[in-house]
Amino acid sequence: MAAVVVTGIGLVSALGKNLEDSWQKLIAGESGIKSHQPFPELEPRPLAMICEQPAQIKVLTQLVVTSALKDAGLHSPLPDCGVVIGSSRSYQGLWEQMAQQMLKSRRKTEQELISIGSSSPLHPAPSSPSSLEGWLETLPHMNAIAAARQIGACGVVLAPMAACATGIWAIAQAAYLIQTGQCQRVIAGAVDSPITPLTIAGFQQMGALAKTGAYPFDVRREGLVLAEGGAVFVLESAELAQQRQARVYGQILGFGLTADAYHANVPEPEARSAIAAVKQCLNRSYLSANDIDYIHAHGTATQLNDSLESLLIQKLFFQSVAVSSTKGATGHTLGASGALGIAFSLMALKQQILPPCVGLKYPEFDLNLVRESRQSKIQRVLCFSFGFGGQNAVIALSKYP
Repeated sequence: MAAVVVTGIGLVSALGKNLEDSWQKLIAGESGIKSHQPFPELEPRPLAMICEQPAQIKVLTQLVVTSALKDAGLHSPLPDCGVVIGSSRSYQGLWEQMAQQMLKSRRKTEQELISIGSSSPLHPAPSSPSSLEGWLETLPHMNAIAAARQIGACGVVLAPMAACATGIWAIAQAAYLIQTGQCQRVIAGAVDSPITPLTIAGFQQMGALAKTGAYPFDVRREGLVLAEGGAVFVLESAELAQQRQARVYGQILGFGLTADAYHANVPEPEARSAIAAVKQCLNRSYLSANDIDYIHAHGTATQLNDSLESLLIQKLFFQSVAVSSTKGATGHTLGASGALGIAFSLMALKQQILPPCVGLKYPEFDLNLVRESRQSKIQRVLCFSFGFGGQNAVIALSKYP
């Protein structure tokens, strides 16, 4: 099968509006998590926001796609290019806004009818069609369609949705399209803008949200910090990249995708399916556990995730393998988190720097956790993502010869 390489990266996060700024702040140990109150009906809490107001997914996607193409030295239109861009929330924020507008409009109409004595069960208040204008553009797959329009891509368009495993799943699908010869080039990644009242209230109801910050693998960890952001990549066959003498960040070796088939939001207690995903990825990549120099962990800073992920690493790898989660710096971007992890892992390969586990002070687990960024010989990397519903995704990356 064709070798798959990454020739362009576009990234936006609470750390910075481009890859370089985010990376420099990450390796400096900075965090984009701050206390925000974007919705007056909800109390202030730590969030990782790009600006003071919640970002729109359409704007974020346009930004990272434009950045990725520029970074790869490409220009639109790209009619033969595939597009695989996922999101766990897609346009949920706009749906909530539309619902609020419809409710306000209906209440206003009801009050007007009551004031003139015309309201009755036989004459219900009409809904406001104007509040639904453009709703077709907010269907879950339309963000990927918008990206295809943006670059003039007329090939395959996929819009995966696999909870927090979405980002890695999207890259895996794109790599498979190239490996099997269906495409020579694919724009792939994930973007999420989950700072919405429903998302905050839902995670708060579950008891999953942190009260002060994100501390992956720390004894003080309280839960996750919701974040917005995204990362999109230009994936190409090695042959195409060589033909145009493109700069290469690294190679995608293989991936593993499994499901727990266990519970809606609780991981399987012995991590059997997650372990199977890691083994599947290693086998497809022709690697052993001993070949891995660095693991970019999912590391949500929740009690269950961090303990089970640590168990998995301890079962499969030597204690010497370097491990970190970048969610203490970026927050948890849900479906986009795996894509951000791949971007930071590729930068680690390029610059031979291990990114730190920001927020970690008192490790609970016997792992080689990276407390501060440091130079290290890095040849092969694994990225983990474990999502609600038991979605497990693992991808292997390496330096390109």
